[in-house]
Amino acid sequence: MNLLPRLLLTLPLLWATRALAGDDIAYLLNTHEPPPGVVFEIVESDEDALDWAIPKVQSYVARLKARHPGLEMAVVTHGSEQFALQERHAGNHEEAHKGVQSLLGDNVRVHVCGTYAGWYGVTAEDFPAYVDVAAAGPAQINDYEALGWDVVRVESSDD
Repeated sequence: MNLLPRLLLTLPLLWATRALAGDDIAYLLNTHEPPPGVVFEIVESDEDALDWAIPKVQSYVARLKARHPGLEMAVVTHGSEQFALQERHAGNHEEAHKGVQSLLGDNVRVHVCGTYAGWYGVTAEDFPAYVDVAAAGPAQINDYEALGWDVVRVESSDD
């Protein structure tokens, strides 16, 4: 097979992959058959990142629930931003804590990474009871992916 027919067959696939990677939420909103679930991954080096990331996730959740009412969702935060969810930081990150509680009210599970926390001397007891401390954030994401869930990486440059 010569190069031109191969290229013509491959380009649409590359464009489709790029579109999916570039705008996961739009793709999920436009699909007729959603995945079994969606896990939002947050990994930032800034402890204040949940102040913008949680409202962004809340917006995504609201839009996805309106389009796919039975869609299961979760959040896994496994960078320095997760430390904002410690009980002792509730006053400094009140909106992030309220946002997480709101997500839980929408049946969205919220996990932090116990391994990463442990590296900094933070234990499961340092987080409020409404936050699930997973053994390892990446493993938690892998578990969701094994169930067929889509992963959406939440970044400051989104939208």
